Amino acid sequence: MLGLSSLLGVLVVLAVCAGSVPLSPGDVLSAVLERTGIGTHPPDLAVTIVWDYRLPRVLAAMLVGAGLTASGIALQGLVRNSLADPYVIGVSSGASFGAVLVMVYGSAAVLGVGVAGGAFAGAAVVLVLVFAFAQSRGSFTDERIVLSGVALGYVAMAGTSFLQLQARPGQITGILFWTLGSVAGARWESLPVPTAVVLACLAWLLAHGRTLNALALGDDAGVAVGVDVRTSRLQLLIVAALCTAVTVSLAGGVGFVGLIVPHITRLLVGADHRRVLPAGVLVGAIFLVAVDLVARTIGSPQEFPLTVFTALVGGPFFLLLMRRQPVG
Repeated sequence: MLGLSSLLGVLVVLAVCAGSVPLSPGDVLSAVLERTGIGTHPPDLAVTIVWDYRLPRVLAAMLVGAGLTASGIALQGLVRNSLADPYVIGVSSGASFGAVLVMVYGSAAVLGVGVAGGAFAGAAVVLVLVFAFAQSRGSFTDERIVLSGVALGYVAMAGTSFLQLQARPGQITGILFWTLGSVAGARWESLPVPTAVVLACLAWLLAHGRTLNALALGDDAGVAVGVDVRTSRLQLLIVAALCTAVTVSLAGGVGFVGLIVPHITRLLVGADHRRVLPAGVLVGAIFLVAVDLVARTIGSPQEFPLTVFTALVGGPFFLLLMRRQPVG
């Protein structure tokens, strides 16, 4: 944990320094101290770049990486499937549909809310439908959760594709960037609510690490150690979906983070969720800050969506998991 925290700190400094206008660590420190009323006055350009653009962007990448990783860990333990990720419950696809609906038809299409609100509304609708279809005689089963989420996710993806065909040419680039994930639009005013929600979800998951350990061993093992399986499964599904919905509303559809980072974390700390969750939060933050740094510097001044690079890592990793995962 100390090593991961140190690595994250170094990477944050590097990410704030790097860009189309490179800054030195001294410039960044001076800009930070200037806003706190300490130290000398650095150039106004450095202060603007650090405070108005790069720092909120880096913090958003940390938040999204940590939130998607925690959701992936929770869902993999919940459905006992190493190939599960936040997309498996359809919430990410629902969020994309809500956001694209606002982009194409305006905020009036979703009760006057903006893109982030539309994304959250779409995610909430899909979550309610997953609850409705996943129940079988008053209880939830792993198979019904996965099947309901995948089916509803495909429906939402079809709706998103239809909306893209209705979009004006000038809207296509923005829609593409949003559906493939980007933190380029992160600003200070967009961070407080997602930060509070993600931190609350992370705290709840960390407090229920033992429950996740029990559920990962099966329902019988959970009952044997006194876990209310149905209630715990419902709570975990709500928390994971809420965390996913908030992160997607902030950064769009960033793929593969919730799939690959939990497995990388287990290679580092083992399978105990009491260790996997806190370590995974740091690994997820490190991973997405690094991906965003590459996405905005490799072709500077042009930027690329985050999923372009997470897929380059996640695709081969996913195929490797499929080879190792028993069929049937």
